[in-house]
Amino acid sequence: MTRLDGPRLAPPEDRPARQLVVLLHGFGADGEDLIGLAPYWRRLLPDAYFVAPDGPEPCAMAGFGRQWFPLTDFSETERLAGARIAAPLLDRFLDDELTRLGLADRDLALVGFSQGCMMALHVGLRRRAPAAAVIGYSGALAGAGEVLAAELTSRPPVLLVHGDQDPIVPVAALHRSVAGLDAAGVTVQRHIEHGLAHGIGPEGLALGGEFLCRMLLDQ
Repeated sequence: MTRLDGPRLAPPEDRPARQLVVLLHGFGADGEDLIGLAPYWRRLLPDAYFVAPDGPEPCAMAGFGRQWFPLTDFSETERLAGARIAAPLLDRFLDDELTRLGLADRDLALVGFSQGCMMALHVGLRRRAPAAAVIGYSGALAGAGEVLAAELTSRPPVLLVHGDQDPIVPVAALHRSVAGLDAAGVTVQRHIEHGLAHGIGPEGLALGGEFLCRMLLDQ
């Protein structure tokens, strides 16, 4: 089975890690695309270990970068099936990293952008124990309603951030995701960043840092 890996940023001065923040990139990107968030958030979480694993497959559609699963028709069925296939790889990666660092799920935060947001939500809601936080940028919930109700095993707190000018994943996806999470009893906060297209803006970056601090440090 494929093993995931990617760029990392450890706590400075050989300090032991007290938290693990896993950054999940979008379709056609790779871990280098999101590890750039780590220096910003490390100022807030100096004892956190950051890692941004590359998706398991080359991105055939884009011709460069990686993907967590293929996207051809962008349907709900395709997204859910793809997330289910990729989930065991990510789950194993999380287990291995937590074991290596001597940490538990309560010390874990999952942060995903676009397709990585789908993976963060899918896996985060199905872990044996709840993570401290799940943050999703410009993404969607793959599978809600009866599917989520049947498969849900944990309810980590969730923050979703989306630009109101997103042409790739329209902001309506945020509203559908929030409704699905609310129906499943998951505590979710949401923020719409005005004027933002498909990306992570300054408001979302600041809100994400505050959310990580509150969920990882105030335990």
